[in-house]
Amino acid sequence: MKESTLIEMQNKIKAMTNVIQSLMNEFDYLRTLSIGTLETIKHMPDYEDALGKVKEKANKEKDGDKQQDTK
Repeated sequence: MKESTLIEMQNKIKAMTNVIQSLMNEFDYLRTLSIGTLETIKHMPDYEDALGKVKEKANKEKDGDKQQDTK
């Protein structure tokens, strides 16, 4: 291979590595943010009641999907 082709490939690999590193950093930031948000919400009043309502709604939707699939 020509040296110019190898240099171009090397530059592309470096660029892709930088993009992947940026994505990993963003993922880590979002993970930390979501964990912090969840822990904050857990300390709010009526958290347990709200969680129960969400679970009930999810179960109803899940049951509704099963009924539609069997028709």
